[in-house]
Amino acid sequence: MPILSVSQLNKAFGEVQVLRGISFEVNKGEVLSVIGPSGSGKSTLLRCCTLLERADAGRIAYDDLVMADTGADGKAEYSPSPVLQQIRRRFGLVFQNFNLFPHFSVLRNLTEAPVRVLKVPKKEAEDRARALLEKVGLSGRENAYPCELSGGQQQRVAIARALAMQPELLFFDEPTSALDPELTGEILKVIRSLAEEHMTMVIVTHEMAFARDVSDRLIFMDGGVIVEQGDPRQVIDHPQNERTRAFLSRFHRA
Repeated sequence: MPILSVSQLNKAFGEVQVLRGISFEVNKGEVLSVIGPSGSGKSTLLRCCTLLERADAGRIAYDDLVMADTGADGKAEYSPSPVLQQIRRRFGLVFQNFNLFPHFSVLRNLTEAPVRVLKVPKKEAEDRARALLEKVGLSGRENAYPCELSGGQQQRVAIARALAMQPELLFFDEPTSALDPELTGEILKVIRSLAEEHMTMVIVTHEMAFARDVSDRLIFMDGGVIVEQGDPRQVIDHPQNERTRAFLSRFHRA
């Protein structure tokens, strides 16, 4: 059974149809990258999958737990709050702009949710937080505050914070878009190490070479639909759809 299953997902903002019949699955240990031009619906897709936006129609399920499904009236009906709470614990989300608590130290940013939500003992949460900080190359910075860190360091803290909740699936919404190019490599290195450990991930990204090298599967979106999907090297190096070829032409020239 897929960790995440999405079927015929639709979402509109007013008269603008942002997602139109999106369907895909994510299996355990798989890295799925989503690419496409700005405004293609990539971030809205992630927001629908993580309960930050409500879908208009379609089905979203995490393993055996159904988040939403189309009802008899053709509109998405969401499961009761206790089910949604269970689903929230199955995924983590890393935002573009870090979203760290500015008044919390790095250590407290990592331990607050595990202690309060998962009821993990404080000592255990702190030990795990320190191990995660070492994993992302930030040992010794647990007492720093976000304002004392570079953008790349803040994003690595955000990744560690998401991992602290021990999610089954980790979403990344353009995790390097707010960073200077020289800091991007720090984040891509961390994500690559997670992929090597078979962490299940869905990554919205503009880093084409990274998506080609680290992903198991790749989706190209445009105009709210999946235009092309498949093996990352096949899609990026030998796209079959004319729209995909046009989008990737700048990357190929580079």
